[in-house]
Amino acid sequence: MIILIGGTSCTGKTFLAQKLLEKYRIPYFSIDHLKMGIYRSDRDCGFTPLDEDEIITEKLWPIIREMIKTMIENNQSGIIEGCYLLPEQVEALRKKYPEDIISFYLIFSTPYIRDHFDSGIIKYRNVIENRGAKEDRPITQFIEEHDKLKRKCIQNDAKYFEIEQNYEEEMMFVYQFIEEKGH
Repeated sequence: MIILIGGTSCTGKTFLAQKLLEKYRIPYFSIDHLKMGIYRSDRDCGFTPLDEDEIITEKLWPIIREMIKTMIENNQSGIIEGCYLLPEQVEALRKKYPEDIISFYLIFSTPYIRDHFDSGIIKYRNVIENRGAKEDRPITQFIEEHDKLKRKCIQNDAKYFEIEQNYEEEMMFVYQFIEEKGH
């Protein structure tokens, strides 16, 4: 089984992947590592780490897609997480391999972002990976990014979990979803 965890940055994708690794003993792969490996090895790779997600996705998705297919062909399980899993691409692939792929997105509601921006989102952004520099995106950008992803999920019939009030409690629905889908 391949588990794909998408969402905007700072939603807990890497943290969730780490918890799933610990629970199921399935390795996870952070797309950020692929992005930085490609960029650091070739500064003329066609993107910078600061480019829009769609630009980076254009370069990374063909690689990620073929990694997923290879894992499926070899009957291997894995977790792949990152911002560069766009609903339209993931859903097209998942429909070809419905028995092999679990995919979903983590999204924060606008009220959740407003109520927890500093205390629950920014505070925990380095819980698994050191993201280095101080977060410079304003709260309005976070809200826009989450709204845009939610619209894309709805348009592409992609499963998403929208955190509205209590992160820990509402993440239990994600674990239940994964259990029901076959793990």
